[in-house]
Parts: sequence; structure tokens; C-alpha cells
Amino acid sequence: MSTSQIPIDIESPSKTSENQPEDLEFLTPDISQIVTEDETPVDNLFSEKQQRLLTTTLYSSFQTDVPFLATANAGLFYGQKRPPLVPDVLLSLGVKVPQDWSQEQNRSYFVWAMGKPPEVAIEIVSNRIGNELGSKLQDYAVAAVDYYIVFDPLKQLGQTIVRAYQLEYNSYVELENLFLPQVGLGLTIWKGIFEGKKMIGCAGVMNLVIFY
Repeated sequence: MSTSQIPIDIESPSKTSENQPEDLEFLTPDISQIVTEDETPVDNLFSEKQQRLLTTTLYSSFQTDVPFLATANAGLFYGQKRPPLVPDVLLSLGVKVPQDWSQEQNRSYFVWAMGKPPEVAIEIVSNRIGNELGSKLQDYAVAAVDYYIVFDPLKQLGQTIVRAYQLEYNSYVELENLFLPQVGLGLTIWKGIFEGKKMIGCAGVMNLVIFY
């Protein structure tokens, strides 16, 4: 099922959907000194459109008996002393989004509040400085995200457009295909019209969509 394993040197244990105890509890830290919103804009129009394409297909087509959250460009907080991650797209199954968004603790994805890490994080590569295959890959492993997807439409990191990794203990294993069995979803390259825009993208760039 896998082609290569990325070693991650971390001390804290990770979780996978298969072995996480059902009664796992998270301590609630004080977030009064945490910056949850810095109003940093998305980096370009293509990334913004691609983020909405991915989340829209999930909410319009994904049929599941459990509640889920699919969001774009929102903070993922997984440790009080760790800086947050901000995946381009995040998917978490079996969580309920708090209704009162006037409260700061309800406006980001705090692992200790949601009760679990998300299942999927997707990063869209637009340049070579994001370190998606280096430190960022390691950070998502520490955050215990089951699947980490790197979408590189401009081939900034090589000839592979989509890379999918699955967490096994403290390491990511690169998958041979783009199906994510623990969530029952897959990813594919797509061309079409989305919100009136011919989504071949900038300079003939392909687009990524999620299917089930």
C-alpha cells in the first residue's frame, strides 16, 4: 500500500483513528494569550478558488452518518506551546462545530475542544518557501493528522502533482494512490467549470477535487 516512509523524530505519541481510545480526554489550556486570528490573507486567487472547490464538493456530495467539518484556511491548534498550523483545507469527522462564534475558543480548531485531531489536512503549493515536504510535514505528524495531502499544481516541488501521506504511529507513509480508506474518500485531478470559472486554472493548472 505504501512506497516510502518519512521518519519523524518526535517525543510525543501520535494518534490514529484505529487505536485512539474512545474515552481520550484533552486538558483545556488557557487561550487568553494565544493569537487565533492575524487576518493574514490567502496568497492568491487560484488557491482561494481551489480551497472553496474542495470544501464545496464535500458539503454538496459527501454522504455520511456523522457530522463533519470541512474548512479552509482556519487555524489548527494542537498544543498550547506550539504555533498553530493553517491548512488550506481541513476535514474532521465526528465533530460538532460550536454555534456561538462570538467566543474566541469557538472560532478555530482547537484539538482539546474538538476532542480529536482532524483526519485530513491539505496544503496547496504556490511557491518553494512553504516547506510542505519538510518541517510542515513533520508538524502535521506531531499534530496527529491521519492524512496529509500536498497538492502542487505548478510543480514547484517536482513532477508529482499530488502526494498523499498516511500517519502510522509517529511517521508518515506515502501512499501509492489517492484513496484515503479511514475516511472513505479519495482525491482526483479534475477539469471543469466551478462558479462560472473554467477551472483549468492559471497557465493550464489542474485542479484537485474530493470524491467518495
